Amino acid sequence: MEKAKLKILLLEDDPNLGLIVQEHLTLNGYDVTLCGDGQSGTEAYRTGPFDLCLVDVMMPKKDGFTFVRELRRVDEQTPVIFLTAKELKEDRITGFKIGCDDYITKPFSVEELLLRIRAVLRRTKPSSVESDETRFQIGDYTFDSRCRVLKYGKTERTLTARESELLHLLCRYLDRTLPRDQALREIWGDEGYFAGRSMDVFITKLRKHLQDDDRISILSVHGKGFRLTISD
Repeated sequence: MEKAKLKILLLEDDPNLGLIVQEHLTLNGYDVTLCGDGQSGTEAYRTGPFDLCLVDVMMPKKDGFTFVRELRRVDEQTPVIFLTAKELKEDRITGFKIGCDDYITKPFSVEELLLRIRAVLRRTKPSSVESDETRFQIGDYTFDSRCRVLKYGKTERTLTARESELLHLLCRYLDRTLPRDQALREIWGDEGYFAGRSMDVFITKLRKHLQDDDRISILSVHGKGFRLTISD
C-alpha cells in the first residue's frame, strides 16, 4: 500500500512565490494546499488535519501572527514555520512566543526550506518522517529511537528529542563519519556557530550516556564530523 503523503497548509500572499514553493514541495512528495490570505487559510485549516503549516506574516484579511495565535488556542500540536520578510529580532521573538517551531526569513532557498521542514517534522512526527530502522544494538546498549529509550542491562534512560535524533544519525553512520554540517541541518536546521556549540554539548552528553561500555567511542573527526565506533 502506498504511504499517505504528508499534508502541508501553505499561506503566502505572493502568488508567484506561493506557486513556486507549492510546486517544489509537491515534487518532493508533499500534499500542499495553498492559500493567499490568513482568512482563507483559517477556512482551509478547518478542512484538515494538516501535518505542517507554512505561514507568511504579512498577508491581507488576517496576518500570519493572528492566524497562528488563533490556531494555538485550539491546536498546540501542528507544527508551524513562519516564512517572512520580517527579520528583526523582535519579530522572531514574537513568532516563537506565539508558538512557531521555526522562523525563516525571505529570501530563502527551496533547499533550505525542505531541510527545515524535515527537521521540524522529525522532531514532531518522527514516525511519519523516518521509515529507517529504529532499534539498534550499540555494544551492550539497546537503543529504541522511536521511544527515545537507551537501555543498558536493567537500566533504562529516556533521551531528550535531540539526544535521540543525534544518536539515531550516528547509528545510521556506524563506523563512518557523520558530516557535521549534515547533522546540523537535519537536527538543528541551522549551521551557525551557536547550533554547532549546542551539538558539541549533545555529543558530550551521549558519550556520558554510553560510558558504561568502554568498547563504544564517539570520535571527533577534525574538520569533518563525528564517528560512532564499537571495538571488538
